[in-house]
Amino acid sequence: MRSTITPPPGESTTRTIGGHEVTISNPDKVLFPKPKYTKLDLANYYLAVSEGALHGAGGRPNMLVRFPNGIGAPSFYQKRAPESRPPWIEAVTLRFPSGRTADEVVPRTPASLVWLANLACLELHPHPVRAEDLDHPDELRVDLDPVPGIKWPQVRQVAQLARAVLADFGLVGWPKTSGSRGMHLFVRIERRWGFDEVRRSALALAREVERRGNGLATSKWWKEERQGVFVDYNQNAKDRTVASAYSVRPVPDARVSAPLSWDEVDDADPEDFTLGTMPQRFAHLGDPHAGMDASAGSLDGLLELSARQEKEGQGDAPWPPHYRKQPGEPPRVQPSKSRARAEKYPLIEVSRGKDKKEALAGLAKWKKQHPRVAKHLEPADVLVDQMRGRSSAWYRIRLNLQHVPEKIRPRTPSPTRKRA
Repeated sequence: MRSTITPPPGESTTRTIGGHEVTISNPDKVLFPKPKYTKLDLANYYLAVSEGALHGAGGRPNMLVRFPNGIGAPSFYQKRAPESRPPWIEAVTLRFPSGRTADEVVPRTPASLVWLANLACLELHPHPVRAEDLDHPDELRVDLDPVPGIKWPQVRQVAQLARAVLADFGLVGWPKTSGSRGMHLFVRIERRWGFDEVRRSALALAREVERRGNGLATSKWWKEERQGVFVDYNQNAKDRTVASAYSVRPVPDARVSAPLSWDEVDDADPEDFTLGTMPQRFAHLGDPHAGMDASAGSLDGLLELSARQEKEGQGDAPWPPHYRKQPGEPPRVQPSKSRARAEKYPLIEVSRGKDKKEALAGLAKWKKQHPRVAKHLEPADVLVDQMRGRSSAWYRIRLNLQHVPEKIRPRTPSPTRKRA
């Protein structure tokens, strides 16, 4: 393990790491109130696991997700690299589907990770491309996101199913916990295809996992249509990022997105991998994903599967809402807003908030006001949406009233979001 940074109490500290001076300001600032982890703890964590963290996020443009006052306070997204950065912090210019551009940070050294930690960047959010080739991803990302009420064992079961599908098409999935409720499989691919082809391959994979899973998994984009574990194909659209390996997540116990070997998946518990436990694990085991770069595979098989699915009537699927309408994309209309399907998916919006806690408090208040309705709701009927703005996120909560008798269904106008 690399040596840690130890400043005088209450003072900023400057440390030379790999020939670069890095200053940690306010090192005692608490970022995680429950375990009392500080900004200095975050810096020392990324120093300890830097080899693995750089294997996942290094050499790639990264979006910054900053928590300057800890996880209990508002956070914000920062695509553009700070102008007042050291000359040894690399940046590269990205062009987004909106037409805008931004210079994003490209970490390459342990010092760059500590510099990001000083900005209170908990998570590493790399794009699936290398800085030297921004048009051809070298990573297909399989994001397994359980709907409310689905337990961890089913996520592991779907991960094993996705592994088998990938293997059938000559690809290797490298599993990791998401650091939240789900799991990710990262697939190293040859740099021969553009973003649209990688996304199309991911959609074909998601549909095949859904077909083989018999209800365990879904590829349905709209939340009200999902059941089981959602295989999020749209994480492969251009401009989408996923928390990379070793990222610290903004949850109370400072959980980490932990790379696993397949031998560990069936017994792994996400609660075991935290900012406090991962350095020792890394020192003992090293990086379980160290061999990923040697496993780059071809998307030809998945693209052939996509072509077969299209001939069978399964064309493109909805894109994320801020993307331009794509050729061949079906109508981008939520089932609950389609007259033909509104009866099957009767949705109402009941709460908005500047953060998830505030939105959930609004839901609790609504349930107290509508106890007869609330008792009919199942976990998957509560749809919590993170709505991302240009620099920050807010939350809304919708309810699917499909299990509520029609005669007692309320008609509630959409609430106004409180401004942060």
